[in-house]
Amino acid sequence: MSATTLAGWLPESGMITVLTGAGISTDSGIPDFRGPQGVWTKDPTAEAMSTIGTYLADPEVRRRAWRSRRDHAAWDAEPNAAHAALVDLERAGRLRALITQNIDGLHQRAGSGESAVIEIHGTMREAECLSCGLRTPMPEVLARVDAGEEDPPCPDCGGIQKSATISFGQALKEDVLDAALRAARSCGLFLAVGTSLTVQPAAGLCLEAVETGARLVIVNAEPTPYDELADAVLRRPIGETLPRLVALALGSAP
Repeated sequence: MSATTLAGWLPESGMITVLTGAGISTDSGIPDFRGPQGVWTKDPTAEAMSTIGTYLADPEVRRRAWRSRRDHAAWDAEPNAAHAALVDLERAGRLRALITQNIDGLHQRAGSGESAVIEIHGTMREAECLSCGLRTPMPEVLARVDAGEEDPPCPDCGGIQKSATISFGQALKEDVLDAALRAARSCGLFLAVGTSLTVQPAAGLCLEAVETGARLVIVNAEPTPYDELADAVLRRPIGETLPRLVALALGSAP
């Protein structure tokens, strides 16, 4: 289905909840995880850094993870046209919530309001102690890495630190998940962008939305498990397609 054929019902679809995944940030120079050029596709061993049991048990995995955080492409990345389109949607009063699986903070840098963004998998822009819960701005911890600390411990209790993100084997923050569920259940349109929809419970938000009467639109380069449930599936480049969809929804498309 082309974006143009959606013009008839997008303006009347009410409040829109958006779920974004790594695919929305690839135009900003941040590689995804599971795509053909994804981080885990090219190096399957990299997934160990995102598995909490391995991270806790293996100091070498932690040292590798800290180097990876320091060198992450997100520190130099800029928001792209897709991020900007969602800012337009919010400012027009049509955005119910922006749920993101991304940890890069580019939605906020583009201008999305802190109250609108639900970072369901946390953020790489802070570090968190796994013992006492202390949160520290990530640049402060990375400065210690640059100074020679390969696995910097918590400055308060000496515990193991990691980015304030949800690793495999960790439960989502209950209040964050509740907010995401409410947003999925109270929209007229649920728009999933740049996500493989394979990681639960984020992927299951599609079903939550559909079961409460919302339309589902998926914009993703590869097939997802929820394609058959969707009202529309678009495989076109996100940086072009999402701004077009938002323009249609706002009635501003030429």
